[in-house]
Amino acid sequence: MQVAFASSPACFTLFVPVTLANKITLSRILLIPVFVGFAIEYAQSIAEGMAEEGMRYIAMAVFGIASLSDALDGWVARKFNQRSRLGVILDPLADKLLVISAVGTLSFAGWPVPLPLWFIIIIFAREIFSTIGAFVIKHFAGDVHIEPHWTGKVSTFLALVTISLALLCWAAPLPWAAALASLFACTSGAVYTLEAARQIQAAGHGNPEH
Repeated sequence: MQVAFASSPACFTLFVPVTLANKITLSRILLIPVFVGFAIEYAQSIAEGMAEEGMRYIAMAVFGIASLSDALDGWVARKFNQRSRLGVILDPLADKLLVISAVGTLSFAGWPVPLPLWFIIIIFAREIFSTIGAFVIKHFAGDVHIEPHWTGKVSTFLALVTISLALLCWAAPLPWAAALASLFACTSGAVYTLEAARQIQAAGHGNPEH
C-alpha cells in the first residue's frame, strides 16, 4: 500500500509503505473505540440495574486481541524484516492510546472494580510528561531520538495486566499489579527524562549562558 500526495504548482509523490506489521498496529488503534464503546455500555447497564455481562465479555475480548497485537506486530517486524519509520511512530502511539483509553474509560464510566486512584494519576502523569519532554527536546535539540527502553516495555505490559484484572473484576491481585505497573512507569519516566537531558546537553542548551 502506498500513499500519494500531489500539490500545485510543484507536484510530488510521497510513498509510505504499509507493511503487515504496520497493518497490525493500525488494527490495534482501530480496536480502541470498539473496546471503549462496549466497556461504556457495560458500565451503563450496571448503573441501570441490569448488568449485561455479554458486553463485558466482548470488551475483554477486544482488549485482549488489541493487547496481544502489541507483541504480534513486533514479532512480525523482526521475523520478516519489516521495521520501518512508520512502525517506529505507530507502535508506541498505539500502546499509549490503548492504555490511556482503557484507564480513562474504566475510571470515568463507573466500572464495578475500579482502578486505584494513584495508578490512574501516575499513568496519566507519565504520558503528559513524556509528551512535554518530547516537545522540549524537539525545541532545544532539533530532533527526538529516544530509543525504546526495556523499562518502558515492562511498564506497558504491567499496565495492560492491571487493566485486564479490572476487566475480569479480579479485585484481590489488582493493587499489586497496579503497584508494579506504577513502579515501572516511574522508572521508565526517569530513564527517558535522563536521556532527554543528555540530548539537550549534547545540543549545547544545557549550559548557562555567559
